[in-house]
Amino acid sequence: MKMKTLLMGAIASAAFAPFALADGHSGERGRDGEVKIIYWQAPSILNPYLSGGTKDLESASLVIEPLGRYNETGALVPFLAEEIPTVENGGVSADLKSITWKLKSGLVWSDGSPLTSADVAFTAEYCMHPEGGCAQGSKFDGVDSVEVLDDLTVKVNFSEAKPNPYGPFMGGQSPIIQKAQFAECLGAKAPECTEANFNPIGTGPFKVVEFRPNDVITMEANENYREEGKPAFASLTFKGGGDAVAAGRAVMETGEFDYAWNMQLAPDVLAKMAEAGKGKPISAFGTLVERLEMNLTNPSPDLAEGERSTVAHPHPFLSDEAVRRALSMAIDRPLLVEVGYGQAGRPTCNLVPAPALYASDNTECLTQDIDGAKAMLDAAGWVDSDGDGVRDKDGVKLSILYQTSTNAVRQDFQALIKDWWNQIGVEVELRNLDASVFFGGDPGSPDTFQKFYADVEMYANNFDGTDPQAYLSAYRCGNEPKPSSQWQGENINRFCDPEYDALLDELSRTGELDKRGEISKKLNNMLTKDTMTIVPLVDRGRVSAASNTLGGVVLNTWDSELWNVADWYRIKE
Repeated sequence: MKMKTLLMGAIASAAFAPFALADGHSGERGRDGEVKIIYWQAPSILNPYLSGGTKDLESASLVIEPLGRYNETGALVPFLAEEIPTVENGGVSADLKSITWKLKSGLVWSDGSPLTSADVAFTAEYCMHPEGGCAQGSKFDGVDSVEVLDDLTVKVNFSEAKPNPYGPFMGGQSPIIQKAQFAECLGAKAPECTEANFNPIGTGPFKVVEFRPNDVITMEANENYREEGKPAFASLTFKGGGDAVAAGRAVMETGEFDYAWNMQLAPDVLAKMAEAGKGKPISAFGTLVERLEMNLTNPSPDLAEGERSTVAHPHPFLSDEAVRRALSMAIDRPLLVEVGYGQAGRPTCNLVPAPALYASDNTECLTQDIDGAKAMLDAAGWVDSDGDGVRDKDGVKLSILYQTSTNAVRQDFQALIKDWWNQIGVEVELRNLDASVFFGGDPGSPDTFQKFYADVEMYANNFDGTDPQAYLSAYRCGNEPKPSSQWQGENINRFCDPEYDALLDELSRTGELDKRGEISKKLNNMLTKDTMTIVPLVDRGRVSAASNTLGGVVLNTWDSELWNVADWYRIKE
């Protein structure tokens, strides 16, 4: 067991890292009036279990909270829990098959009712329900049961030893929801509970006053929030929509807003905005990777609704590894970084670019090879048989529908990649979709990234904390979005390999850090280097903008960007 507890020891030391974010101010809750946040990707739901979109996860984090979070260094810190359970403090069993969480005493929901361990257990039941679809299902990978021991104590039991037991209820992707509010929303009923999904009762510093999907959220300070004098702001306006340029200007040039998320803009544009003196860009690297997902299933509209993009129908040409590999070889990643991100981006071949322990030394994709891509397609039998400039084989043409969200940098990327793919004989149609819809998770929409009614799609994603186990578990067989899960799920490209799943199981049992790193690198390579099922492009630094009058902001790339909004305050001039 000594080998297995090495990870626990490392986590334990991180868990008790200093965590003091005092703003140096004191006073009444709500003393600083209004704070205004703008996300140019507008939230469409406030239930992170029904959406994988960052804008939905982060807006929800203002209202509903997990038992613990990751701070700006990646260390584990308690939020609703008294402490982070470890082997050393008895919270994690010696056999690593259970973790016991103790809630802080006296916690209440924003409606005044007590938060109990029954709410925690219900949250697991909600996400793990066999008739439902949970966007964060990989957080509960390996969970056998969740027991209520008393009103403040809950025990998570795993089917086998779990050296990294911090999946359920840890980080902004796995918050606690109120049992009383969501009790009638289990399984297939989950998407139908509009009131609960739009206006969750929470424990966070703010509560919802009005939610207008894909537009604006009005919030007010939670009078039952557990910390006296917090939040400093009486109200919060969360505006969604527009574009990154308008959002950046609203903070750094006009001062209309206090905080703008995801400044996906060219470096010179950001520098020019900052010259106005109202605000400044803030940035940090984490695990955010802009990538291409290759659809391994057939998205053709000729198939019946409910059969498109399902594992029953393999993709007519992206099922061929040679095609996926050639598409990757044709891309000039350093040029994409130069055009789109400058110092805020790094070309990468990895889905998991950090921490260093888990980052593969895979660098083969960093050199563009147009001629090599052509030769690979030739060897695989994909040739231009009719002289129209588009390769084909057995009556199937290499004709790609390539989609992403609407954003200037992403459209620049699309244009460049289309040209490179045209050069190797691939026809490309570009589609860009409103980000609020694309990342929204509405099971009735044909345009979500989960439904994937295209051949290739581009977006960025990352994971809570510093350990990639749950993130890599997303690509387990069966985790694909499908009609029976209301099109929720994290296995976006519908990848399935029993060897990959076996390695995931090995990772789940492994505690020694170096060994965990080795396994994680193998898993990363199986998705990228070995198969090109996922084609990474850019390791993106997270860039946002904050007003010069907004204090307490600590940019966090390991959890929700709004993780410490309770500590924000107005700097007095």
